[in-house]
Amino acid sequence: MASFSYRLQEFLFRIIEEIPPLASFVNKWAINRVVKRARFRPHPLSTRHDYVSWAGLTDRRWSGRHLPPSERVDMPDPEALADLFRRRDGHQRMCPKSTCLFPAFAQYLTDGFIRTETEDLTAGGETVKTRLKRNTSNHEIDLCPLYGRTEDQTDALRLRSNRKGSRGRMRTQTINGEDYAPFLYKDGKVDPDFAVLDHPLGESKIDDEKRARLFAFGGDRANSVPQTAMMNTLFLREHNRLAGEIETENPDWDDDRVFETARNTVIVLFIKIVVEDYINHISPMPFNLRADPAAAWNAVWNKPNWITTEFSLLYRWHALIPDQIRWGGKMQPVGSTFMNNSLLIDGGLGGAFADISATQAAELGPRNTAEPLLHIEVSSIEQDRFCQLAGFSDYCDYLGQNRPFSFESISSDPEVAGMLRKFYRNTRDVDFHVGLFCEDRVKNSPLPNVILIFVALDAFSQALTNPLLSKHVFKPSTFSGPGWKAIQNTSTIREVLARNVTTELGDTFVGFTRREWQPE
Repeated sequence: MASFSYRLQEFLFRIIEEIPPLASFVNKWAINRVVKRARFRPHPLSTRHDYVSWAGLTDRRWSGRHLPPSERVDMPDPEALADLFRRRDGHQRMCPKSTCLFPAFAQYLTDGFIRTETEDLTAGGETVKTRLKRNTSNHEIDLCPLYGRTEDQTDALRLRSNRKGSRGRMRTQTINGEDYAPFLYKDGKVDPDFAVLDHPLGESKIDDEKRARLFAFGGDRANSVPQTAMMNTLFLREHNRLAGEIETENPDWDDDRVFETARNTVIVLFIKIVVEDYINHISPMPFNLRADPAAAWNAVWNKPNWITTEFSLLYRWHALIPDQIRWGGKMQPVGSTFMNNSLLIDGGLGGAFADISATQAAELGPRNTAEPLLHIEVSSIEQDRFCQLAGFSDYCDYLGQNRPFSFESISSDPEVAGMLRKFYRNTRDVDFHVGLFCEDRVKNSPLPNVILIFVALDAFSQALTNPLLSKHVFKPSTFSGPGWKAIQNTSTIREVLARNVTTELGDTFVGFTRREWQPE
């Protein structure tokens, strides 16, 4: 049964939503309230130097910083801290609110712009410590998993045809009557047409059968699990669907103009889903926020994007993944899904979204990470230390939250609080990454408090500052008649899916929030 307070807020917000000017005012107020919790960009420091420098202010290969580097000594061993993430007796807690569509979308979203530099994408000669401070991001929500990071990659993924009926399209193949991206491999080797693409991360760990079904995607992480592959497939189909409508309405437009207009539209559709579906899911409030570009047009925080090192660490949400995920109507061990696109192809896109939405996500928090994933928690703490991040308490203060005065004020779980006391001298010593995931989950949200604040802050300040949403760009001529109509009529991922599957969805449930969820 929902609390009286929640129901009262819900009732008041419904009244507000019936009065458009008031709803717009409240939406703008709410977004600004979230974003103004932290300092606005440009950040004075990056991971390039621990002092202000021209390179640090302009070289975006290095990640930004919210807080200056902090040299902390006599810190606990990261390997020992793994116990704070290890499950009790192997028991996995489940999230009351979220389906597995939520972590799937989160992974796809962040793989596009939170891109810590890897060994495969480096100039060479860098140490691991250096790579963990740098990134290969374009720093925009630009759907690079679909379109590629570079112009050359985009060209490789395009059909490139001025023939009537095919202008502006991306390359596809048809399998079981459905459109998918072409396969990356041809006759056991990377297809020369796609040699310019970044190699999929982890492909060396899979067998030839799985390798043969890797898609030619713009992102090196988009093949990592079939959940991310299904996201990319959905927006690939939406791009080509829109390109067809745009070409029909504008028969004199060439291939480039149709492509770019469809791309403009799909990026904005994605941003709308980020705010109006994804962010509204994580919000504990009963008020639905809208992706209104006007909220940012004259805002003091409307500055060029630059991904921070803190943001790259707080999105380590492996604990959300359950031990088994439904594919083809059957529960599959999560380990068997790694780079296994057959699960998507065999069940089809509509079935994939239905299965993921029917699978309950696990709970994000302490003592809930699967044993095979604990090494990622350890490496995240090591990255925290390499980047000399300030302590968790300092970030609470930075965001306008009370500093934790006791270990129990970080976690209400006596066992977790006791472990923190065992490892740290006082609350100010707690590592940023550790504190983030030891906090209690916020009621009516799938996220702990500081993670929730950071995600909402960066979602709005990164998404609504996109160039396509700027005052002199966000207008029908940028997107065409069909594109503008799609933007106005899309708020959820289910609406995009319904336009791009071979059979009608009917009453099939597709969503981030479980059908069974009740407000707390």
